[in-house]
Amino acid sequence: MAVEIKFYSVSDEYGEFSNFAEFPITIKKKRWPTSEHYFQAQKFSDKAEQELIRNANSPMMAARMGRDRKRKLRRDWESAKVNVMREALVAKFTQHNQLRLLLLSTAGAKIIEHTENDDYWGDGGDGKGRNMLGRLLMEVREILRAEPFSAREL
Repeated sequence: MAVEIKFYSVSDEYGEFSNFAEFPITIKKKRWPTSEHYFQAQKFSDKAEQELIRNANSPMMAARMGRDRKRKLRRDWESAKVNVMREALVAKFTQHNQLRLLLLSTAGAKIIEHTENDDYWGDGGDGKGRNMLGRLLMEVREILRAEPFSAREL
């Protein structure tokens, strides 16, 4: 059986894999405090909404703002969300050399976001969830393996 790496909280081992981990990313010349800020802001077409979320005081606040259904989701969100998350993760793991090395150090391990709170991005707590965040992290690991970036090259 393959080695499994489970993470959820930023204080856990491999907590750096959490979107709440404080590793700023720069995408399209904009700096985002965390990948969570970026992901939540991309749910909206309105640039003012995006800026409010980008400037949120914490990743939890950004998540709450992104989940607020008083805000109008962009029409294509369901079909775009996986690509948006992939974009955020590629930025995070190529712009922070220590994160790139940590992800590569997981070798062939199965990476699992272990939480009862989410059965789409996580495993649902019982392993029956889709674990899309874990899957994307493993995909990014393969990208990094194929193209060894250094943070200075970006």
